[in-house]
Amino acid sequence: MPEQLKLLIRSGHPIIAIETGDEPRAMDLINKVSDDLQVPATVWSMTSGLICNNKGTIERLVSEGKPLHALQTIKESSLCGIYVFKDLGAHLKDLTMLRLMRDIHNEFTLNRSTLFLVDSAPLPDAIRRFTLPYEIKPPSFEELELVVRSTFRKIAAESIYEVKAEITKRQMEQLVQSLRGLSCSEAGRVVASVIYQDYKLDGGDLGQIIEAKRRVLASAGCLESVAVDRASEDIGGLTNLKAWLKVRRGSYSDRAREFGLEPPRGILLLGVQGCGKSLCAKAVAADWNMPLLKLDPGVLYQKFVGESEGQLRQALRQAEAMAPVILWVDEIEKAFASANASSADGGLSQRMFGTLLSWMQEHRHPIFLIATANNIEALPPELMRKGRFDEIFFVDLPNAANREGILKIHLQRRKRDPDDFDLEVLAEAADGFSGAELEQVIMSSLYRAFAEDSELETQHILAEIAATRPLSVVLGEKIANLRAWAKERCVEAD
Repeated sequence: MPEQLKLLIRSGHPIIAIETGDEPRAMDLINKVSDDLQVPATVWSMTSGLICNNKGTIERLVSEGKPLHALQTIKESSLCGIYVFKDLGAHLKDLTMLRLMRDIHNEFTLNRSTLFLVDSAPLPDAIRRFTLPYEIKPPSFEELELVVRSTFRKIAAESIYEVKAEITKRQMEQLVQSLRGLSCSEAGRVVASVIYQDYKLDGGDLGQIIEAKRRVLASAGCLESVAVDRASEDIGGLTNLKAWLKVRRGSYSDRAREFGLEPPRGILLLGVQGCGKSLCAKAVAADWNMPLLKLDPGVLYQKFVGESEGQLRQALRQAEAMAPVILWVDEIEKAFASANASSADGGLSQRMFGTLLSWMQEHRHPIFLIATANNIEALPPELMRKGRFDEIFFVDLPNAANREGILKIHLQRRKRDPDDFDLEVLAEAADGFSGAELEQVIMSSLYRAFAEDSELETQHILAEIAATRPLSVVLGEKIANLRAWAKERCVEAD
C-alpha cells in the first residue's frame, strides 16, 4: 500500500482525497511515505493549526485554526512538500475556499507538491472533480493478529492478576476473522474488553467478540447491526436448509481457502409469510459466529437524483469493510419491485437493481447474502438466475411434525413444560398455520389463561386456534399459486 501511494505522489497528483473513519491509519501511512521520500509533511487541523515536521524539527506555520489562512500559506510556499488537511470538507462549500483549492491544484501541479484531504465524510462534488480518491484498505489478517497478541501482552504486563491465554491456532484464526472490518484501535479495545472480563483469552471469547463488534458498528449508515438472539434450534423444521448451511459452516476460514474452497455467496429464501425466513438470517449468524447486518431498502431511496444509487454503493462498501459478515436484505422484492416493468420513478429501480446485481456477481469479499421474499411475481427474473445465489430455497407452511416442534419451542421459551400439553392434538388442529401464527396463538392463550386466573392448558390453546383464520385460508389462492411456482424452481427448505 505505501508503494502505491508513493507512485501517485511521484506521478505528480496535486490533490489526493482519503475518505476514512480510521484517521490514525491514514496518518501512519502518509508519515511513512513522507519518511521514505524524504519530503517534509505539514499537517493542518482546526485544533492545532498548520504544523511542519521537517526531520524531527517541529515548526508551527499557522497557529490559528482557520483553514483559509493555512491554504494561502501552503499555496505561496515554493517548496516541494506533502501537506495534509484534516476534516476540510465541511469548509469547502465557501466559494472563496473553492477558488483557492483550484489555485492550489494548479500551483501544486507545477511544483509537484501533494495535498492530502483526510476526511471521514464525503467531500463536496465540486472538490471531488479535481481530486484523486485513494482508499485506505482495512487492516489485514496479519495486522489484526498482531493487535490481538500485542494487546494481550500489554495487559499481561500491566495487570496485577495473572492473565492466561488458552486458545488454539484455529480458535485464534476465528477470533481474528471476527475482528475484520474494525480499525486497529477498535480491534484492540474489543480484545481488551473480553480479556478484562475474566483475565483470560480463550475460544469462549468468540461470541463476546462478535457482540462487541456489533456494538462498535451499531451506527453503520444504511446498514443496521442486528443482535443475534436466535440459534438454529429456535427454528422448527427447515431440515434441508439447516443441513445445507451446516455443510458450509467454516467455509470462510483460511483453512477452507487452502483446501480449495470458494466461500458461499448467499441464498434466496422464498415462501409464505411468517414461516421463519427472517429468523434464518439470525440463526446463520449465530451458528457461523459472524456479525449480522441488515440492509433496509427503504433507507436507500432519496429524493435527489443520484443519491439513492450512492446510498446503495455506500452500504455495499460498508459491508465489504466489515466482512466477514452476514448481509440480510429482508423482503427484497419491495426494494426492486418496479425493476422488471416500466415505472414512474425514471428508471431508478432499474439502476439500483443493476448496481446490486453487478456487486453480487463481482465482489470477492467474505459476505454471505441472505435475501428473503414473499411475492415472487414482483421479483425481476434476473435475480433468479443461477449464479446470483448459491441456492434458492422455498419455505413452505410447516407440516404436522414441525408444528409440534414449533409449539414446543414457544412453550419452552415461556417457561412451560411441553409434556403438560397434548401437542399432537394441537398440531392437528393448527393445520395450515405458519410459525408466526403458532407463536401468536401461544401468546393469546397466555393472555386468556391470565385473564381467567388459571394456568395455561391445552383447551386455552385450542380455543385460540379455533378463533384464528390463518393466511393459508385468507390468501389461499395466492399461496397455492406460490407453491405451484416453486415446485419446479426451488429447493424445499424442509
